[in-house]
Amino acid sequence: MKKLSLIFAVMALFIVESNAQNSTERGGFGIRGGVNFFNFGGGDIADDDYSQRTGFHAGLYNSFYLGSAVAIEPGVYFAVKGTKNDDFANSRAVLNYIDIPVLLRLHLTEGLNVFGGPQASFLTSSKFEGDLFGSTVSFDTDSVQETDFGMVLGLGYNLPKGLNVQGSYNYGLSPVFKNSNNDVFNRGFMVSMGYTF
Repeated sequence: MKKLSLIFAVMALFIVESNAQNSTERGGFGIRGGVNFFNFGGGDIADDDYSQRTGFHAGLYNSFYLGSAVAIEPGVYFAVKGTKNDDFANSRAVLNYIDIPVLLRLHLTEGLNVFGGPQASFLTSSKFEGDLFGSTVSFDTDSVQETDFGMVLGLGYNLPKGLNVQGSYNYGLSPVFKNSNNDVFNRGFMVSMGYTF
């Protein structure tokens, strides 16, 4: 947990400090947050095993323009992922991560852009929950991998006054569980709103 806190602090400092060096008018430091719709995916998952679980994400980003239409955008986000099962206990996995994406953003028009890039995620907590006899039963688990690597692809739009909206898909490449013969991955959509200062 101390390592994760250090990673978050260093990345946040990097983003804030580097903002002063960004001379491009459209680039800059910003905040972004929104809703997640995550599920477990992979070849070993049947269509009816799991269903999407709603979570949220929030964090910081900075855009560095390489020209008039291309930008590099590192970020640091807290993200709640996982899945749920529509069984008698409404069981669910609640997985909390620090996501660190490094995105390449291509501006197609003044407002519209597409983006993609790699993402490293670091687990901060993991638990399984269920509803039994009118109460929620919860227990922590150490069966989840501490790191998760994946790709992010998305579409965004810059609104007036520094606001922006975007939708993205997170395609996990690392198995969720340790020492498992099943290939199970974090996969899901994010819908976000941001503000560039």
